[in-house]
This record gives sequence, C-alpha cells and structure tokens, in this order.
Amino acid sequence: MKLTGLFLFSALALASCTQKPTATIAEGPASPMIGTWKLISAVTVTKGDTVKDYPVPNQEMIKILNATHFAFMRHDLSKGKGKDATYTAGGGTYDFKGDKYTEHLAYLNAREWEGRDFEFTVQFKNDTLIQKGIEKIDSLNINHEIIETYVKQK
Repeated sequence: MKLTGLFLFSALALASCTQKPTATIAEGPASPMIGTWKLISAVTVTKGDTVKDYPVPNQEMIKILNATHFAFMRHDLSKGKGKDATYTAGGGTYDFKGDKYTEHLAYLNAREWEGRDFEFTVQFKNDTLIQKGIEKIDSLNINHEIIETYVKQK
C-alpha cells in the first residue's frame, strides 16, 4: 500500500512539473529609427536665409534612439580645451509613425527649450536619415526650419 501511494504521489508530482507554454509577443520589424546616428550635415533656414550649421571643424555629434527615447550629444574634439570648447546634450521621448517624427524634449543644457515638442518629417535612404522640420519657440524668438542629415553607425 505504501508503495502504491508513493507511486501515485510521484506521478502527480511529475505531472505538475510540466512546463506551461509561454506567451510570445509578436515582434515586427525593428523601427528604422532605432540605432546610433552620426550627424554629417545641418542647415538652418530663417526667413529665407540658409545657414550651414554643420559640419563644424573640430566637432562631432551623434543621436541615439531606442524604441521610446532619443538622446543627442555634440562636443568639440579637443576635450573641452581651447576657445572652441563646446558641449551640448539633450534627450527625451519620441513618437514615430510613417514619416512623422515628434521629439518631446525633456532634457537639454539650454534649459528653456525643455518641455517642448518638435515635429519633423523623416526620410531614409539606405543608411542615411534626413530629418526636416520647424523649431518654433515664441518666448525665445526662435522660428526656423532645420534640415539634418545623419548616417547610421554600425
């Protein structure tokens, strides 16, 4: 009797150890926005006047995007020494649908820009991202179009 009870208990214990199927999340293709992008060109258009803002000698800039957030950093290549020392950084969340990309800027070393949304149109050509849109902040007298071109880093 003890042997039958032990056998029955063992069978029940083994049956309860079966692995339950895990739910899988259907993964679609990764967004083309996700990755690290190096700025290669930037232009600002204000009241019809076009100014080439980048490249700047002795500077570089990257933008990093994951599924929900973006961050960008721009600095001089002389490690903050000299008259051309500069550092700019910012980031926040973003929305991306079709060719519409909206940044919700939460962090920036120019603090008066924080808490604002900026809408852009994006275009992809192989490993190149072209971002175009209006930056407008009435309280800072800012109203210009920017056109930035990035190359995806490996």
